[in-house]
Amino acid sequence: MKLVECVPNFSEGRDKAKVAKIVAAAKSAGATILDVETDADHHRCVLSFVGAPETCLEACFRVAKTSAEIIDLTKHKGEHPRMGAVDVIPFIPVSGVTIADCAKLAEALGERIGRELNIPVYLYDRAARRPERKDLANVRKGQFEGLRDLIGKDESRTPDFGPNRIHPTAGAVAVGAREQIVNFNLNLDSGNMAAGKDIAKRLRASGGGLPAVRGKEIELAARRQVQISTVLTDYKTSSMRRVLDEAGRLAADHNARVKTTEIVGLLPRQALLDFAIETLNLENFNPDVQILENRLEAVGALGGASDWRRAGAAVGEALANTDATPGGGSAAAIAGAMGCGLGQMAAGITLKSKKLDEAKRPPLSAALATLGRLRSAFDALAAEDAAAFDAFMAAMSLPKDDPSRPAKMQAGLRRAAEAPLQTAQAAAEALAAVRAAAPLAGAAVASDMNCAAHLLKAAALCAAENVRINLGGIKDGSVVKDLETRLNATLSACGCS
Repeated sequence: MKLVECVPNFSEGRDKAKVAKIVAAAKSAGATILDVETDADHHRCVLSFVGAPETCLEACFRVAKTSAEIIDLTKHKGEHPRMGAVDVIPFIPVSGVTIADCAKLAEALGERIGRELNIPVYLYDRAARRPERKDLANVRKGQFEGLRDLIGKDESRTPDFGPNRIHPTAGAVAVGAREQIVNFNLNLDSGNMAAGKDIAKRLRASGGGLPAVRGKEIELAARRQVQISTVLTDYKTSSMRRVLDEAGRLAADHNARVKTTEIVGLLPRQALLDFAIETLNLENFNPDVQILENRLEAVGALGGASDWRRAGAAVGEALANTDATPGGGSAAAIAGAMGCGLGQMAAGITLKSKKLDEAKRPPLSAALATLGRLRSAFDALAAEDAAAFDAFMAAMSLPKDDPSRPAKMQAGLRRAAEAPLQTAQAAAEALAAVRAAAPLAGAAVASDMNCAAHLLKAAALCAAENVRINLGGIKDGSVVKDLETRLNATLSACGCS
C-alpha cells in the first residue's frame, strides 16, 4: 500500500474557525487526518495527514489554496518564523514510496501552487534544486517581510516555481520531501531570552552543537518562560534523550533548568522507544518481542488500515449501518475507485512484460496515469458525497421560521446533486481509459480489465440515481436542466443511457 504523510504548517494558531476551514480542505480531498496541533504563542498550526500519493497531492493544494484565501500575513504576528500563509509543506514516505517519489510530489505541487495560486514556491530538503535550499532555515531567512523586499532583486531568492514576486498577503511557501523528524520543545524555568538565545545557539548543529539538530529560542510571553524549540532532523543521530541532557547542561550555565518538554505533531514510535531504552538503561531488551503491540501486529492480531480484507469489511459495515451516510453516492465513488484500481493492476502487469510491443507502452502508461489520478479523485468524491448530504440535513434541521433555511436547503440539494454527477463524470473518463487500454493488455489480465469496466459502469449508474433523486427538490428550473443535460451526456459517453 502506497502511503505518504504530509505535515503542512500554516500561519494561524489562534482562530479556531480558520484552522477548521483549512483542516476541512484537506479532508475534502480524502486525506486521513492524524493530528492538528495549534500554538497561540507561535501563532501557527501543524497539520498531519496521510493518504495515497495522489490524494495527498490534492489535499496539500487545497490546504494551500484555503490558507491563501483566509490568512493575511500583513496582519500576522507570532513567535515562530514564517514566510507564508501556508509556510511549509513536506512530503514524507511512510509505506510503498521512496524519498525520490516524495520529491516528485513536491515538484508537482510546487508547480501547481505557483501556476494556479500565483504564490512563489521554494523547493527544500530532499527536493531542493539548489544546495543552499536544503536547509529550511536558509529558505525562510528574513521571513515574509525580508523576502518581500528581496525577491525579484536578489537572484539567490528567485523561486523555483511561481512569480518572482511575493504574494501580497499569502507570502511564499517552501515545499519539500524529507524523512521523519521530531519536533521537540524544551521549556525553561526562566524568562531570560538572552540565556535562551545562547542555549539555542550552542545546542544546534549550525552553532557547533549536536549534529542533526536545529534550535531556536522562543518567548512564551503568557507563561513568562523561554522555550528552546528544536527539530531533530535525524533522531537516530541525536536522540531526544541526548538533546534533553545537553539542553539541561547548557541551561545550568545560566542557573536555569528544563522544566517541561513538548512534542509537536507526530513522531515515530521508535524515537520514543529509544528515549525509554536510553533513560532506563535497559539490557537485553528486544522491542519486537517484548512490546505487546509490536508482537500483536507481527502475528496479525491487530490488522489495520493496510489490510485490504479488513478495509473491505469496514466499508461494507459502514454502508450496512442505519446512518444516512455513507450512502449510494459514496458507494458509487468506492466502486469507481475499485474499477480504477483493477485497471491500474492490469495495465501495470502488462507494462512489466519484457515481450510487450514497444508501441503499446505509451498508451498503456497514459491509461495507468489517468486511472491513478481518477482513483484519488474517487476517494475525495466518496467523502464529498457524504459531506454534501450532511450539509443538506443540517439545513433541514434549522428552525422552520429561520429566513435562511430555504436558501440553505436549496444550496444543499444542488451540492448533493453535483457531487454524484462529478462521480459519474469521473467514471466516464475512467471507463474511456480502460476501454482504450483493454485491447493492449495481456490475455492474462483480460478478465480484470472487463471487471474494471463493469465496476465503472456501475459507478456511473449508481451515481446517476443519486443525482436524479435530488433533482426533484431543486426549484430553479435552469439548474435542473443543466444537471440533467450534463448527466445524460455523461451516461451516453458510458454507453449507459
